[in-house]
Amino acid sequence: MDVKNFKPAIVYTIYIAAAPEKVWEALTQAEFSRKYFSGQAVEVDLRVGGAFVMRTPDGALHISGEVIECEPLKKLTVTFNVNWPALLEKLGPTLVTYEIEPAGDVVKLTMLQSHDREISDDILSGGRTGWPAILSSLKTLLETGQALTIQMQPPERMLAALKELGIGTP
Repeated sequence: MDVKNFKPAIVYTIYIAAAPEKVWEALTQAEFSRKYFSGQAVEVDLRVGGAFVMRTPDGALHISGEVIECEPLKKLTVTFNVNWPALLEKLGPTLVTYEIEPAGDVVKLTMLQSHDREISDDILSGGRTGWPAILSSLKTLLETGQALTIQMQPPERMLAALKELGIGTP
């Protein structure tokens, strides 16, 4: 996979009153991610080529991928493939990159969702709905000790667009 062919489709930047070590831990540790990522557990082997997995609260596989770039406390890029039938085949892989930068007494966290082909706005509406909620919950958890509880469902327009492409969803 040539990451140079991937272009960001979704980019969010937030500032978090926390140390880079805490942000990194939140992004890479299962017990931490469960608190802000709707109960989902991130399991990541922090080396290039290592496994990246996200499990639902009941332990089922939801996201699978591999580590593409890993610079502890600075940058993590992974393939982020939702485990829905035909999704990867029809839409190609997704890259998610987290960039952590000190910004005075806070951390600047930038999240990029990138693709190697054009993806419709209807399909991207899922990430454009989900990422702000996830990142807001992460920020709140790190700053207050309590994550936000945000009820999320895939947007109907995204589900309709996937169905039109013949991609089944749970």
